[in-house]
Amino acid sequence: MFTTIGDLLRGATLQLREPSTTPRLDAELLLAHILGWPRSRLLAERDYQPTNEQAAAFAALVARRATQEPVAYLVGHKAFYGLDFAVSRDTLVPRPETELLVELALAEARRLSSAGLSIADIGTGTGAIAIALAHHLPTALVYATDISAAALEVAQRNVARYGLDERVRLLHGDLLAPLPGLVDIIVSNPPYTILAEVEPNVRAHEPWLALDGGPDGATVYRRLLADVSAYLHPHGAILLEIGAWQGALVADLLRESYPSATVSVHQDLAGHDRVVRAVQTVNLA
Repeated sequence: MFTTIGDLLRGATLQLREPSTTPRLDAELLLAHILGWPRSRLLAERDYQPTNEQAAAFAALVARRATQEPVAYLVGHKAFYGLDFAVSRDTLVPRPETELLVELALAEARRLSSAGLSIADIGTGTGAIAIALAHHLPTALVYATDISAAALEVAQRNVARYGLDERVRLLHGDLLAPLPGLVDIIVSNPPYTILAEVEPNVRAHEPWLALDGGPDGATVYRRLLADVSAYLHPHGAILLEIGAWQGALVADLLRESYPSATVSVHQDLAGHDRVVRAVQTVNLA
């Protein structure tokens, strides 16, 4: 017995009502993925009858989504800053609040306004931040480091997709250590969560290596700031994504490390502290 798109979406929406805050959207994204259609086409062809094989594949994805597995892992990609990125279980899913980090980094690049600008994205994951910056800064060179070789394989796919192999250099290693020299801007969305406080669905599905910020969520910030003076130009800037409760903590860490820097905390669209920015005004040495 064949079932229409409308029937499948109604059933999946009901099934996902409890585990998801966006059940209809989830259902549409999953079915569009199975059919290989743009999501908008589902609305135009609600009476279309998928094959039994397509309906079964859709049901399997809905069942996985009901366990709160992220939709991005189920379909293999996620939109970020107007671009689309491959994702895997070896990477965090790019989140919309991280777009503020990109916006502020672009503003710093405009402030420096020099050809041949160099940027380092520390803990790049999918490469989303590095690629978004390179996409909008056509003369910039962006280094993207990650300790996870598996994450860098995903990032390489994304770099190649946008033809940025010459300007986004992927480097395997811990934090700043792989960088070949000084850069003008350092950006990072490092692990900053306290695992015991992470939402169960996130902890169950996303990589702990990219989540675990230590007992107070600030372990990686301390390690990063201990070494940054050896890699940042005197005129440069540091921009760090933070958890909503970490604004004062990370700002104080930056002020302790660089008393001469101008430090500011920036809120996301929800009004939560999201990025700490430090602009160096004297030589860090």
